[in-house]
Amino acid sequence: MLKRISCILSFVLLSGLSSFAQQTNTSFKIVPLGVKGGDDESNLSAYLLAPLQSDNYIALDAGTIHAGIQKAIQRGIFKGSTQEVLKKQVKGYLISHAHLDHLAGLIINSPADSSKNIYSMPKVLNIIRDKYFTWDAWANFANDGEKPQLKKYTYTPLEEDKSQALEGTEMTVQAYTLSHGNPYQSTAFLVKTNESYVLYLGDTGADEIEKSDRLKKLWQKVAPLVNSGQLKAIFLEVSFPNEQPENQLFGHLTPKLFFKELQQLQQLTEAAAFRKLSFIITHRKPPIYKEERIKKQLKAANDLNLKLIFPQQGRMLIIN
Repeated sequence: MLKRISCILSFVLLSGLSSFAQQTNTSFKIVPLGVKGGDDESNLSAYLLAPLQSDNYIALDAGTIHAGIQKAIQRGIFKGSTQEVLKKQVKGYLISHAHLDHLAGLIINSPADSSKNIYSMPKVLNIIRDKYFTWDAWANFANDGEKPQLKKYTYTPLEEDKSQALEGTEMTVQAYTLSHGNPYQSTAFLVKTNESYVLYLGDTGADEIEKSDRLKKLWQKVAPLVNSGQLKAIFLEVSFPNEQPENQLFGHLTPKLFFKELQQLQQLTEAAAFRKLSFIITHRKPPIYKEERIKKQLKAANDLNLKLIFPQQGRMLIIN
């Protein structure tokens, strides 16, 4: 009898461990280092992403690095010094476009950083090489461009819709071009660990404003992952409140345009699967009253009852 009970308990324990392993293998942790667009240099777009059971992070954009890591240390997320976290736990950078509010932290912190890859589309890497990592502007910490090349960073070009391993992590990425004030471009990154994904969009305008089909194509690409439950979260920007004139959007979204775009994705997916997605709202621009207005307008118009997440600098998010 005791032997039978022992077998049952072992089965229950193993089943629980299997369920836990399955959950952790499909979960991500996100540490926002900066969440805003605009002019607050201490809190600009940058998110560290890793599988839940790993400390090997990739940075999704790099507007603010040092101040964001400091904030996360203060909140108990990281141990050690800011420089130790930067050198040892940030394994590389995915840069959506070369605007400074998505890049300044990488540039400024380059002297204190360790060797790693900068992943981006070739046009973006060319701007970083020719405009920022030059000896007139800063110093060339990369492996290409003006000489002498300090070779701390390796430019790693991405190809549209082609999977690329993210060195030093358990993740891969696929890149997709976005329209950010046509003809200017940004990038979406579809990041995978095991069989789970998150989708990060850099700055983007709505298709109807941009006279583009970039978002339509992206929604068509990820819709099967929504239906299968593999896509866990979408980072999507909302930079301005609805009162912003269309001719002054500069390749960004409002709450109204945010929901219009997501209705396009909803039409391609099953209702139950779509409702499971988390939507992380990025790039709200100061001043603070406009940030609050954006949040209020998003909540008021959330007829789809979406899971809207408003990230805070230095506060970890767990996405299952």
